[in-house]
Amino acid sequence: MTLQAVPTDTVDADLFRQLLRRHAAAVVVVTAPGEPATGFTATSFTSVSLDPPLVSFCLAQSASAWPAVQAADTVAVHVLGQEQEHVARTFSTRGIDRLAEHGAWREGPGGVPLLDGVLARLVCRVVDRVQAGDHTIVLATPLTGEHGLGSTTTPLVYHSGRYVALNGE
Repeated sequence: MTLQAVPTDTVDADLFRQLLRRHAAAVVVVTAPGEPATGFTATSFTSVSLDPPLVSFCLAQSASAWPAVQAADTVAVHVLGQEQEHVARTFSTRGIDRLAEHGAWREGPGGVPLLDGVLARLVCRVVDRVQAGDHTIVLATPLTGEHGLGSTTTPLVYHSGRYVALNGE
């Protein structure tokens, strides 16, 4: 399924970015197996359905991680804690081996990289990919999940162009 093209009389790109900067979003790192295995920082992660369990995230088709995600049957979603801004920055940096730079990971089911010390982790089977403009929406069903793996219970959030932590627990 491909989503229909957006009419040409929409808000311009600068206004669109300014509007969306007002939306706070949890920060996750999605990893995928492959040669090489890879990962990327995302704020587009969301739950889709409880029955059956489904989650989604979006990725630009021009992203360096796209070929691995496009080919992957299994991905892992890592919810970052408030002290993990450095992890978010590592997995959003272009032109580096993000997993090698991060260092603290192990291979999980299907070869998917699993990051250590995160707030929560879901290992998911990809069930569909929907092209939407210059991005693809990836739908996946969680196979396993863990939480309480890090030293905090407060998530890292992205708002107004910067990483922030929530006040309180």
